[in-house]
Amino acid sequence: MKIVVIGGTGLIGSKAIGELKQQGHEAVAAAPNTGVNTVTGEGLAEALAGAEVVVDVSNSPSFEESAAMAFFQAAGRNITTAEVEAGVRHHVALSVVGTDRLQDSGYFRAKLAQEQAIQHSPVPWTLIHATQFFEFIRTIAQVSTYGGVVRLPPVQFQPIAADDVASAIVVVALGEPQGATIEIAGPETFTLDAAVRQVLEYDRDPRRVIADASAPYYGVHVSERTLVPGPGARLGSTRLSWWLEHVPPPPHIAAPTPTPAHAH
Repeated sequence: MKIVVIGGTGLIGSKAIGELKQQGHEAVAAAPNTGVNTVTGEGLAEALAGAEVVVDVSNSPSFEESAAMAFFQAAGRNITTAEVEAGVRHHVALSVVGTDRLQDSGYFRAKLAQEQAIQHSPVPWTLIHATQFFEFIRTIAQVSTYGGVVRLPPVQFQPIAADDVASAIVVVALGEPQGATIEIAGPETFTLDAAVRQVLEYDRDPRRVIADASAPYYGVHVSERTLVPGPGARLGSTRLSWWLEHVPPPPHIAAPTPTPAHAH
């Protein structure tokens, strides 16, 4: 099959492209750096010609509400138009577990609008709601640091490895449209502060992590189950401890010196 991955050069998209190619499919990365701009429509019709499935893992370059809303609305209109012209039979989009519960955030209001547009599109669809990625736990620490201390609400948190997200997307993309939302999450549930603490301790990061029920998550107040899926979620297999030992941190974060504590 020809499968176009919008946002196919990013973290999740590039992994999905690799898996699809390994399985013998023609997987095309559609992104600004491959000549496809979903906001202007440039290159979209050419990229989608002959495609059976479109996977959208792209994201707004801005988290500010009006910019994010403008991005998702323009991209959504252009993608749907190109899909109808190309005869695409399945649209798969990646979104976030709890999007409907995070509506105090302008960004998540834009994400919900994106989801609703997909649900009303003439193209058969499946939505995938993923929990937060392991790869962003260090970012959560960064945005939650005040005066050298990381303050986080001790709510339930079930993060997932990017590899497991990509694998789940591939399974959905190769299946029939569900006309429904599938939730995916990691195999372990932590509290948010405990997961961040585990990563920072592994990094030998001196910042203290404090559980503070009044602390926000990305500027939004969350309740006990805002960030975790409901029953029946598809679970990845990668555990956080394995991921820490086997996936190098980004270049700007120095890897810790291995000690017996990090050994199997």
